[in-house]
Parts: sequence; C-alpha cells; structure tokens
Amino acid sequence: MTNAASTKLILDYVYEHEEEHPSKTYLTQPLGHGKIVDFSWGEVLEQARRMATYLKSQGCGEGTQVAILSKNCAYFFMAELAIWMAGGTTVSIFPTESAETIGYVLEHSEAKMIFIGKLDTWQQQSAGVPAHVARIIMPLAPRIDGAKWEEILVKNRPIAGKPARKPDDLAMLIYTSGSTGQPKGVMHNFQRITRAVESVINVSKLQPEERFISYLPLSHVVERTFVECGTLIGGGHVFFADSLATFMEDVKRARPTIFLSVPRLWLKFQEGVLAQMPAKKLDFLLKIPVIKKIVSRKVLEGLGLDQARLAGSGTAPIPAELLAWYQRLGLNLLEGYGMTEDFACSHLSSDAHHEIGFVGVACPGVQVRISDDGEVLIKSPGQLVGYFKRPELTQECFTEDGFFRTGDQGYLRADGMLKITGRLKEIFKTGKGKYVAPAPIENQLNAHPLIELSLVSGVGKESAYAMVLLKEERRIQLLQAASEGSKQRLLRSQMEAQLEQLLADVNQELVSYEQLHMLVVVSDPWTIENGCLTPTMKIKRSRIEAKVTEQLDGWYASGKKVVWF
Repeated sequence: MTNAASTKLILDYVYEHEEEHPSKTYLTQPLGHGKIVDFSWGEVLEQARRMATYLKSQGCGEGTQVAILSKNCAYFFMAELAIWMAGGTTVSIFPTESAETIGYVLEHSEAKMIFIGKLDTWQQQSAGVPAHVARIIMPLAPRIDGAKWEEILVKNRPIAGKPARKPDDLAMLIYTSGSTGQPKGVMHNFQRITRAVESVINVSKLQPEERFISYLPLSHVVERTFVECGTLIGGGHVFFADSLATFMEDVKRARPTIFLSVPRLWLKFQEGVLAQMPAKKLDFLLKIPVIKKIVSRKVLEGLGLDQARLAGSGTAPIPAELLAWYQRLGLNLLEGYGMTEDFACSHLSSDAHHEIGFVGVACPGVQVRISDDGEVLIKSPGQLVGYFKRPELTQECFTEDGFFRTGDQGYLRADGMLKITGRLKEIFKTGKGKYVAPAPIENQLNAHPLIELSLVSGVGKESAYAMVLLKEERRIQLLQAASEGSKQRLLRSQMEAQLEQLLADVNQELVSYEQLHMLVVVSDPWTIENGCLTPTMKIKRSRIEAKVTEQLDGWYASGKKVVWF
C-alpha cells in the first residue's frame, strides 16, 4: 500500500489489478436456485468499460450525477466503475427506501440516469423514479422498462485506455440514512476516498487474498469503504448474498476472512446459536479447557466465521456483554467508529489497541480532540468536501481550524483510545431541568435476555422512561398464547416481574435524575419497513416517540412500573 503522499487514485489501483491478474476471480454472484457466477478482474473491467462507453454516448461526463438503486451485487461494483470512467459521480440509494425518499434523492442530486438492480419492493418504489430520469436495468432486477444491461454490453465497445479522474473530481454523493430527518448528500472526491481507504487498509492489515461477503447496504459508508473501495484498492475476493433465506449458506460459501456487521445482527446471530444450544450449557462447555476450542470452532463453523481473522461491529454501540461473548468463542470481534462524513476513516480497534467499551485509536492521518462540551472533533483524510447544495450546513459542521463536528460525545484517554458516550442531539432535558444521555442507559437495557431494542426518552417529563421491544421469540410466545387468555396472562406476569427487576437494577446504577420512571413494552416491532429503523438498523427516535405521545401522561399518572402498549 502506498503512503499518504501518494498521487495514485482509486481507478489507478483498479487498472493495476486489471493488468496484473486479469484472470483472478474478484466477484462471486449468486443467481438464485443455487447457481453462481464468478467474475475475474478482466471480466469486471470488460463490462464496466462497455458500460462507460454507453454512458458517455448518453451525455454522461464531468458533473453528471448517475444514481444506483440496488441491493448488493457484482453489477453495483461494475456500474460504479463505469460511471467513474465515463466522468460521472455516483449517487447510491438505499434499496429499502420509500418512493418518497427515492424521489427526493433523485431530484436533490440532479441525477440524469439511474441504474436499477436487484430489489425486493420495486412495485412500491417505482413511483419515486420520474420519467425524465433514464433507466438502465441491471441483471437480477425486476421486470422493468428501460435500457437492458446485457443489450448495452453487446452494442458498445469497451472504452479504451485508462480514463483518469482528477483528485478534486466528485466521486460520489452518499445520502445519509435519515435517522434525524431528511437525508443529506455528503460529497466525497477521488483524492479523499482513496486516502481514507489506504488508511483503513493499513490499520486493518488487509491483504490481497482476503475474502469478504457483501450484504450490508452498499449505500452505507462502512460497506462502501471496507468492502467495495477496500477491494478495488487492496484486492480481495468479494462474495454476495442471494437472499435472507440463503444468507447463512452464502456466508458458509464465502468463509470470509473479514466480516462486518451491526450490533443488531450480531445479536441475531447469537440468538441463533443459543436456540441450538442453551446459554448455560454453552457457558459450561466453554469453561472446560480440553473442549473449549472444539466447541468454539463448531459454533463459528455453524456461523460460517471459522476462517474470520477479523470481525467488525459499527454504526451503533454494541453491548459489552455481546462483544465479550463472541471474543470468548475466539472470534476477533472489534469495534470501530466512523461516519459518512469521514468516509469511515476515523477510529478502529486492532490487535494492539482494543478494549471493550472503546472504539480503538485514530487511523493513520486522523486527528481527534474533545471540545469543551464533550463533542468528538475529527480531522480525517476522508473528510467530506461538503454537503451537496447545503453550503450553510457545510459551514456549520466545521470548526474554525477545520475539524468536523461529529455530534457525538466522547472521552479520549491518554493512550489515544476513544470511548463514545452518546449523541449530543439525543441528549434531552427532563422537566426537572436535568440532562439525560439515553445511549448508555439503552445499552444496559439491551443487555437483558428479554430485550431486543430500547429507546430512552422523556423530554419535559418529571423523569425519563424507556420503550422496550421484546426479543422476537418472546413476542411470538405472547401471540401464540393469545387464544388462551389465562396462559397469556401468566406469561405477561412472569415477564413483567423480570422487567420490574430490570428496571430496579438499571436505576440502581444511575444517578437520581437519570432514573427511569417506567418501562413501556411495545407490541409492534420496529422495522425498516414501518419507518422505525433506518436502513442500517438505527432507531428513528422521533418516529417512535410520536407513537406514544398521547398516552404518556396517563402512563405517568398510573404509577405502573411496566406498561404494555
């Protein structure tokens, strides 16, 4: 990997892979029904070059925004390369977005064309793509009118040579997932994404023979940085998932050496393991030195992660108990910290620098400091150019000396280890005039065996409260018992006793003004589809809080410790 003074850009690395090992497999794509296809570096570039010729013929050039709406697939990588070689800028849209958000992103970004690929809910999304935006239909897409990928490849010759981009050319607009309102278009140029990826490759010690499985949305910066751009620069073999139903088999096919996920999915994987082997039995077996290694390997093999030398968790804090559970199994699961605005080049844990509760040390080239009010300030090689068509917001987000205001509260230890303690915008004031940071309390609640997710709120109220979503199997138990009233009442009573004890235990750890008045058990799950979670599974606070606004005063007045909603 070149040093920070390098003038190479991401396309230069891609052309090197094309020249040096054109026959080496780069992407493995499932086609459904057990069929897969491998694409070598030469084949990837052949298709991208033909598509670039077509894009140029349609007027794509410098300053042209071209959107991609697709689940993760090999053709996403090829489309992005084609857009870059043609001179354009990519605008990726989360494949689960609503028609309204798709329409907003296309209009705001001024996209002239859109690649439409593998999707699950196109019928509900189609109204978001206006008629004046030209459509290019990728393989694996639903049946849609538009220029077909395969036909374009046949009719167009590959673009010749090594089409270059200038360091300051815009490579991509990444629209944030909108957990705090309307998505914002984060501008990244070729210089900064290249330097950012070089930095994370160096600290993670990624090698050309690494295996990845790409399944977290490519519209999100973590997947874009580590998996797509990481392999475009550093090499590797990327496998894709076919569907949710085949996901575990897809992982086992890939046997990834690097595996990234988010806290909620790490929890789901754990639940899958414990459904096969009760927690007490697993804990007992892991305490026996003679068989610990055998049991651990068996569990990791079942997850397809027995070859993973490095596993990462990001986008939200992961409960310490969950992190420790995986590490006991021998999985090198580490936390990192980054944002769309620094192209995920901020802080990473490593073999040399890791500790539960901390997100590691600054990546090479990253500067960090904590402001007087506790905000984490970052200056990164991957710093955003700005927010598209939002100059006032761009100005607000930087300090006078060029540090980005992350909006996160944190603590920086003398050895450089960073702990994230909450979001400034999430901190709220109760009616007693005291400020409460919800994230640390939510982490305590989420560690309980009954709880899948929680949200702590209480703006202007006498004290804070928490909404909790029970784990899926618990919700199913209650639903199945609905026909037998007495059985359901018994189940509720048992769970309520556990929740009251949880409330007491959590409050015992909190200072008086942070203590929770009650737990509200919600019956409707929080999902991406109903708008309660972002595409990266972060909770949308305002959306969830609005659901209980009318009931809150009555619940506070009731004096109940556990309320069912």
